Amino acid sequence: MTFFSLLLALLFEQARPLGQRHPMNGLLKKWARWVSDHFDAAQPRSAWMAWSLLVLLPTLLSVVIHWTLWFTLGWPSAMLFQVAVLYLTLGFRQFSHHFTAIRDALAEGDEALARELLSDWKHVDASDLTRTEIVRHVIEYSVLAAHRHVFGVMSSYAILAALGGGPAGAVLYRMSQFAKQVWCQQTPDPLYPISQALQERTLHLWHRVDWLAARLTALVFAVVGNFEEAIDGWRVQARRAPDDGNGIVLAAAAGALNVRLGGEVLRRKPRSKWLAQNTHFVEAAALPPDLGLGDLDEMAPELGPLDATGQTPEVGHLAQVVGLVWRSVVVWLVLLALLTLARLVG
Repeated sequence: MTFFSLLLALLFEQARPLGQRHPMNGLLKKWARWVSDHFDAAQPRSAWMAWSLLVLLPTLLSVVIHWTLWFTLGWPSAMLFQVAVLYLTLGFRQFSHHFTAIRDALAEGDEALARELLSDWKHVDASDLTRTEIVRHVIEYSVLAAHRHVFGVMSSYAILAALGGGPAGAVLYRMSQFAKQVWCQQTPDPLYPISQALQERTLHLWHRVDWLAARLTALVFAVVGNFEEAIDGWRVQARRAPDDGNGIVLAAAAGALNVRLGGEVLRRKPRSKWLAQNTHFVEAAALPPDLGLGDLDEMAPELGPLDATGQTPEVGHLAQVVGLVWRSVVVWLVLLALLTLARLVG
């Protein structure tokens, strides 16, 4: 069931992708604000309660619904529920259009448009970037987006599904990432204050949830790319910052692609400036301004230079990133198919 649910969800997502403004996204943001408003008392215990309501409650609810459908309506209904959950929690099309637009602009030699697209995508100041730096940042953001939206969800889903959790792994990973996204923004909103206790608890639990997923993504990158270089980069980065899942994923990707990543971090645009330039987005989303930046305030890669031996990032490496990601998806699907077959035969 795990393999077929995942395959169907990926096919549906390719045919009809969900945008950042879909109703579920707005409902989750309102739910996150309600939880923080009512349970964020700036104490460790209240922080744990708030995180549990936002993350663990939907996770446990997904398990209950899965098994209720299984025992009342049969496995087809439980499988359809898993497909629906996966459709909402993973997908390339949630970020790939940004990547494609920037790649096309660079291919046509329009670096000014590429800077503007990168700035709009990640809400960063890209006005002074060279062509090489544009490519480097696009690779880094795209690799991390692929991990967040695809491989992290897939690995967490597969692990907990094997333990009888149904789609709980996908819900746990996505909601943990969502909690970090809305409660630990790098540009705090004075109209939407979040206590330091809640931010620290959210970041700590996110690192725990992402710990295994980041290493599985790095391992798959190594398998489908330059294995020795990827493993070596992973090992070096793990010694430098063992709790930095982002760094491990990017180090493995840099080795797998034999490209030089890491370096100076882009500066964030002031929140007030972004809102002034994008009032149409806030109005179209029907959300208050303080709830309209969640998807745009993703963290930038914060790591030093990874490896000076790789090639300088070029536009041609963007096609290699696409190949790396799709080969990794194939590896995951083949692995899950083999496990499903072994279970059926056994």
